[in-house]
Formats: sequence, structure tokens, C-alpha cells
Amino acid sequence: MIKGINILGFYVTNLVATIDFYTKLGFQKTRSDAVTVEFAFESMRLQFMDKQESKKQGKQFEEEAFGEPKGIGLYINIEVENIDEYYKSLKDKGLTPSTQPRDWPWGHREFVIRDPDRYKLVIYQKLK
Repeated sequence: MIKGINILGFYVTNLVATIDFYTKLGFQKTRSDAVTVEFAFESMRLQFMDKQESKKQGKQFEEEAFGEPKGIGLYINIEVENIDEYYKSLKDKGLTPSTQPRDWPWGHREFVIRDPDRYKLVIYQKLK
């Protein structure tokens, strides 16, 4: 029986840039070493692994780390309380979202930002 989904793993090209980006988003780093960093929020964890280090782990890891395209069709949805304020705070930190906040018919106000490896993050707030 499935107990839960709590870790999403991503291969990245620059762990330092990834740490900087997700820290600016407001994620709390819970674990890191030279190869991996984890950010957590409640029971969900995002784990980022250095692509180059995967070569040391064997052929299967290398094939997965360097497989392309990365992230096509994968959206990481992140809910925030005040989307317009959050959008402004990211711009003030020097981040460049791909879109501006917009209301959608499915009841969300959203904008998109891509991380340093082009993974797509959909930042949203539920509309009342």
C-alpha cells in the first residue's frame, strides 16, 4: 500500500546556482553535501543531484542524469498566500519569472518561473 509521495529528485548542472535559486524562492535547505541538496516544506522534499557526480555512480545513473530533454511536461506547482507580493519579492531578489501573474479559468492566479536547469515552476494562489 502506498504511504505517500514525499521526494522529487532532479539532476542539475550547477548545485551552487540551484541552492541560490531555491533559497531565494524561500525554500529551507535541510541537507546538503558536495553531490546533493534537499529542500523541504512540511512532508514534501525536493532533492537536487549534481549531474557530473552521477558519472561516479555507474552507467545507469549517468544515463539518467544526462538524458534529455529534462523537465518537458513536468510542472512543479507551488502554492503561495499572496501571489502578487511574492512575484514582486522574487523580482526584487533579481529573479526573472517567465510570465506575470494572471487569473485562469480553473480558479488559480499563476505565474511561471524556471530554475537554472529550466525546470518549470508554476507559482499559484487559489482564487476565492
